[in-house]
Amino acid sequence: MRTRVARARAVQAERYGALGLTVRTNTQASGTVLESIVKPTREGSRCCARRSDAMRLSARGYHRVLRVARTLADLDGEDAVRRVHFR
Repeated sequence: MRTRVARARAVQAERYGALGLTVRTNTQASGTVLESIVKPTREGSRCCARRSDAMRLSARGYHRVLRVARTLADLDGEDAVRRVHFR
């Protein structure tokens, strides 16, 4: 697990560094940055939208969901955020 986490953190640092940001992890990213970084698949986007509406998430709550989903995708070594990452 330590290896997966280290790899995910390295991917995140590289991703944000390529954008010229001082952010190193998904936790540190602003909501605006997250929305541009998290590119969910069509199914993932639908799942997130349905659950956000059902739970009446605020913008802050929605961005927390995006952070976690992007981190889970990073841990899985995937570029796309899929439905499974929103569950």
